[in-house]
Amino acid sequence: MSAHFGEIQKQARLLPPEEKAALARVLIEELDNSVDADAERMWIEEAQRRYDAYLKGQLQALSGDDVMKRAHERLG
Repeated sequence: MSAHFGEIQKQARLLPPEEKAALARVLIEELDNSVDADAERMWIEEAQRRYDAYLKGQLQALSGDDVMKRAHERLG
C-alpha cells in the first residue's frame, strides 16, 4: 500500500463513529457498480408488509434497546 493510503487510514481511525460509518458508506457506494433499481421499492414493500402485520397483531414490536441487545449477542 502507498504512504498516501497509510495516512488516509490513520486519519480515518481518528474520526468519530458516525463519521467512520458515513465514510464507509461512501466507499462502499463507490465500489458497488451493481445498482438494483428495484431494491428501494422492495424494501418499502417489505416495510409496509411488516407494518400491516403489526397492525393486525400478527407481528410483535420490539424496543430499540431489545433489538440492539439481540444484535450484539449475535455478533458476539
